Amino acid sequence: MKPVMRSCFSCALGMVIFSAPLFAEPLTLKRAVELALSHSTTALIANADEQHARSSYLEARDSYLPQITVGSGLGATWGYPLSLEGSAPSIVNVTAQSPLINFSLREFVRAAQTDWKASKVQTKDQRNQVIQDTVLNYAELCKWQTLLSHLQEQQSETTHAEAMVNQRIQQGVDSELAGKQAKLATAEVRLRMAQAQSAIDLLREQLSRSTGLAAASIDGVPESIPAFPEVKQEQNLPKQALENSPAVEAAVDRATALDFRARGEHRALLPSIDFAAQYALLASFNNYQDFFRAGSFQQHNATLGVVIRFPFFNFSQRAHADAADADALRAHKQADAAKDQVSTETLRLQRSVEQFAAAQDVADLQYQIAQANLEATRTRVNAGNGTWHDAEDAREQADARYNALQDASFDLERSRIALLRATGDLASWLGVNP
Repeated sequence: MKPVMRSCFSCALGMVIFSAPLFAEPLTLKRAVELALSHSTTALIANADEQHARSSYLEARDSYLPQITVGSGLGATWGYPLSLEGSAPSIVNVTAQSPLINFSLREFVRAAQTDWKASKVQTKDQRNQVIQDTVLNYAELCKWQTLLSHLQEQQSETTHAEAMVNQRIQQGVDSELAGKQAKLATAEVRLRMAQAQSAIDLLREQLSRSTGLAAASIDGVPESIPAFPEVKQEQNLPKQALENSPAVEAAVDRATALDFRARGEHRALLPSIDFAAQYALLASFNNYQDFFRAGSFQQHNATLGVVIRFPFFNFSQRAHADAADADALRAHKQADAAKDQVSTETLRLQRSVEQFAAAQDVADLQYQIAQANLEATRTRVNAGNGTWHDAEDAREQADARYNALQDASFDLERSRIALLRATGDLASWLGVNP
């Protein structure tokens, strides 16, 4: 190759390289889910809620430990030394207090612990939601990518057909109506391609936000989607869903926590005993010695004992406890409603899988028939027993059946993914840690 030609070729190649978009990086489904679980805002919020519930439990549990406060109440006094915030003016003041017998606090600790358990279950449910959303977006991305590839082939065929029709019009074989029909077919394919590209861009952006990868670098791998397990209609999947549903378990735990809390509100009317101790180092410049008998004043002072309360006539607390009973009752009814909803939704998904599977079989058979009809029509055209328009009609019908098959297949995938989420098998199907 001559130097000048080599230089021109290098420049042209460089222009192609720099003007072409970045190639998308193949991303397997399992990897996408793992990245989503570590980057998703929903999962991070759920983890924060769980941490908050754990801290609330530790706060309630640690109430049994003595709360020790060290401070000082320095101040000038005139006349008898009055108290500062309930304590005598002192150089150093140490107070300690903790419950010894408190029936309501014990129930509140149990309620906080149950709330923490419910939050952990809720975190699992939120992570399952992240998995489901990622799988659905990924499966739909693969669908549109496959369809776009087929549409590109269709565009080539419709463009060629439109050119052929224009030649036939010039030769007086076809009418102007045939030309408009050919243009319409090309425009319809171009519209479908624009819709497919728009869907691909949107799904890549959604996967980018959940995985942390650049949208332009995301490319689906249909082969990475595992095979779906067989769904038998005689299986009692609603029962399995109730046993494995984090939403139901969390609702039951919330109701149990409110039971403990209501019981604690009632037991707040029972006697309680607290340990209390205080030490104070008094200063002579506060003139304590002027108001005590000679020789009776001392700088080091301490008190140790218990505080006993009998809140029998606290009518406000009784009303508060009754309100807590109502909250607990409502939570139990909400848990029952959650069970009914999960059971009904699982049964609907189980039946819909069968319906969508039948619809996919119908769409597949229709596509096979249309494809066979296309091949037969082309054979007749080549043999001189058919017209070019017959072949084009058969091709358009086969393309329409292909598009319908893709839609039916995705509807089936979506219902199967939702059913796996309902029965608690979604994470194990993917082989990821929920």
